[in-house]
Amino acid sequence: MTRHTAPLSGLLAALLIAASPATEAQDAAKAAQYYENALKRYEAKDIAGAIIQLKNALQADKNQLSVQVLLGKALLADSQPAAAEVAFTEAIRLGVDRAEICVPLARALSAQGKQQQVLSDPRLSVDGLGTTTRRDLLLERAAAYSDLGDPRNALATVQEARKLDPNAIQSWVAEVPLRIRARQWTEAVTAANQALKMQPDSTDALYQRASVMHAAGDLREALATYDRVISLDEKHFEARIARAGLLADLNRDNDALADLTVAAKLHPKDPRSAYLRALISERRGDAPGTKAALKQVTDLLDPVPIEFIRFRTQFLMLNGLAHYGLAEFEKAKPYLELAARQQPGSPLLKLLAQIALNEPNPGRAQELLEEYTRSRPTDSQALLMLASLHINQGRGARAAALMQDALKQQESPDMRTALGIGLLQIGQDRMALEQLEKVYKSNPRQIYATLALIKAYARGGRLADALRVSGEAVKRMPNEASLALLDATLRQSSGDLGGARQGFDRALRLDPKLIDAQLGMARIDAMTKSFDAADKRLRELLKSNERRADVQFEFALLNELRGQDDEAEKWLRSAAEASGPRELRADFALVEWYRRKNKPALALQAAKTLSAKQPDDIDVLRALAAAQLSNGDAAAAKLTLTNAARKASFNTQQLVNIAAQQLQAQDAQGAGYSLDKALSGSPDNPTALSLMAQVDLRRNDTGSAEAKARQLLKLDPRSEAAYVLLAEVARVRNEPQKEIEALRKLQELAPRSTNVARLVTALSRQGRTKEARDTADQWLARNSRDTAVMKAIGDAEARAGSFAPARQRYEAVAKINPQDAEALNNLANVLIRLKDPTAVQVAEQALALRPKDALVLDTAGWANLKAGKLDRAIQLLRDARLRSPELAEIRYHLGAALAQASRAPEAREELQAAIKAGNFDALDDAKRTLATLN
Repeated sequence: MTRHTAPLSGLLAALLIAASPATEAQDAAKAAQYYENALKRYEAKDIAGAIIQLKNALQADKNQLSVQVLLGKALLADSQPAAAEVAFTEAIRLGVDRAEICVPLARALSAQGKQQQVLSDPRLSVDGLGTTTRRDLLLERAAAYSDLGDPRNALATVQEARKLDPNAIQSWVAEVPLRIRARQWTEAVTAANQALKMQPDSTDALYQRASVMHAAGDLREALATYDRVISLDEKHFEARIARAGLLADLNRDNDALADLTVAAKLHPKDPRSAYLRALISERRGDAPGTKAALKQVTDLLDPVPIEFIRFRTQFLMLNGLAHYGLAEFEKAKPYLELAARQQPGSPLLKLLAQIALNEPNPGRAQELLEEYTRSRPTDSQALLMLASLHINQGRGARAAALMQDALKQQESPDMRTALGIGLLQIGQDRMALEQLEKVYKSNPRQIYATLALIKAYARGGRLADALRVSGEAVKRMPNEASLALLDATLRQSSGDLGGARQGFDRALRLDPKLIDAQLGMARIDAMTKSFDAADKRLRELLKSNERRADVQFEFALLNELRGQDDEAEKWLRSAAEASGPRELRADFALVEWYRRKNKPALALQAAKTLSAKQPDDIDVLRALAAAQLSNGDAAAAKLTLTNAARKASFNTQQLVNIAAQQLQAQDAQGAGYSLDKALSGSPDNPTALSLMAQVDLRRNDTGSAEAKARQLLKLDPRSEAAYVLLAEVARVRNEPQKEIEALRKLQELAPRSTNVARLVTALSRQGRTKEARDTADQWLARNSRDTAVMKAIGDAEARAGSFAPARQRYEAVAKINPQDAEALNNLANVLIRLKDPTAVQVAEQALALRPKDALVLDTAGWANLKAGKLDRAIQLLRDARLRSPELAEIRYHLGAALAQASRAPEAREELQAAIKAGNFDALDDAKRTLATLN
């Protein structure tokens, strides 16, 4: 009955009785009415009308999740794939379960030429989907593979889909165009015939069979089959267009024009009818008609971004040839180039040659270097330049591979240094250190290798080694300002502020204009509470450029040390705004500042700004995920972290950090993937072991979890993580006494709030409510404002059915922290059980703090339903169901609300799904409600 959410800060106008603003409720109700009307229009194929109503709904309430989902589907049906993607992305941001939108999102991406994204986007992973959704998504992936020129994977994916659903025709229909593209006529006919055997009147299967005949040159059979498709479905657009082209080839122009007239009415935005009209007009000698038709083609295709059609060779050719026919050669070029790549050796190359006669093609630096090194593989300078280019652009793996190959031919300290830096970029720290140490040992005066080695030691936590090498280097090369600066920075990190000041001073004597050294001196002043001196230094630096981000950042640190938070925030915001696309320090700090100050919405806004600068940076992705979690958007965080894990290669520390966040986002599968990679390189990493044991427990593998706990105890006999894991193992195995023993040992080792709360929860779960109450009260007698323990004993009372005492505990938490969404949500659940009318107000307060949390939405929806507010209840419960369709209780609540609204078919579907899932408190109620509908 009591559901938990992570604590989150926000602002509340009142403690327990403040109602939601009336205008917001009215807007939500109006949006819900528009949605229901749009749904009816969509089901009736009135797509344009549905889109209008859905946009009206968004004007009333832009955060309606169900509106965004339906809008995406409607826009896709209206040939607006980019707008559809926006709607689906917004639905994901709002928390939709990806199974609801992954297939139409894949289609929207493919329609924009984003086939690679269809295969790589974590939102489109087939894992965890139901059979039908997984099948359909696999077929979209197969089409993407085919478009990308990978027929082997395309066919393998079709076969995978077929295994999931052997009795469906979709996989056979999807196989036909793949076979046609590979010119495998026999296999294509076999696939089409198999589909027709399963469903003889399927127009899709018939159309595909006609396409095979057409491509293979059997025009008579193709025409007869197109005729049959159109007789079954006169609005089958593809069959109309294909038959028109075939009729034109047979010089039956009037018949072809008749089909083109119908096709143009069915899909006026499709350019193929216009191009076929142009061919017929040209054949008839109608120059004005030809020009007009070609102009119609370009008018239709030019507004479409070329990326949308880059895998649609027919459309590329149509627009390229149309522009060429209109003597618009510059416009024709990009379309013909893309089409020529997909048809090597085609006559399109002759057209491109004419266009390119007077055009140079200088290319980019990388392309020139790669071309050069292919013919001159021993030119070390060119190879090093290319590796440096890769490193500067964050492509460490490519730089490392390039240098490894080069070093097989000749030894070069510079290339070995570049290899080390490249390995560092991809997280291969041990191998990187081997390379850099080798260079440093052979030539300690190799400045770049020395700097890279010092930074590598520092990044790996080997501060003593970093200081040793930096100290040696400063003595060996006393005139190198960069070494003096790095040595001073390391000393500051180690707490040696006196040594740091001397180092910064040395660097400034060598280079008085060295800004980082001046900033370092200001920071030492601030850290030693010489605030006025620090302020003076920084203001001098601002005189030359008041927009310097690094100086503004130091002002933020100075004001934070002074205790002037408002000024610190102002300077931090200014520093982030002034930072360039690769200057991320202030942006990271701003995200973390807002999270520390309990301003989650501002943290997310800052994280999105940061992400726009460097969308593929792993630390940026982690900061974005942290902000998403702070806002209660676990679904978005899961996608972000999946992307981060794929980019992290085998960097242990990055993978461990990502896995910890994945567990926060309830993504055990993703965390397991990350930790497997981390442990493969560092099998004794304590954090990785602890997190992997948690994943084991979620997989119900208690043996593996216990083994990791024992391994942790060998590494550290006082390991708190080990005792927490042993308690969890005992709980899963239903060994209550062992669980309590482990938790009592944990409390002895580390007597603090979280450990007491764990013990209280375990005692109550075992029915030992009095012991739980005594344990909590003893702790609270000494720690009267410990809300974690208060909530734990509140949960214990509620679990025991003592709702009045539970209410008192939750209300006590709310008095201490009115922004505790978890306590408010649990209080609302208790009030519902007590039939207290204030349940709605409390639930709405929790919802104001956690508007995207499915459980909080469900509580608010159920409270509104119990209060007779049916429209508001349905709106909230629909939202909750879209976010967590796997939770049976949410589906029961929505089904009950729909039943009251006389939406019997939809109510029946939700109730049946809830009952099938089973195992929730109100299962019998769900069965009774369903019986009333039957």
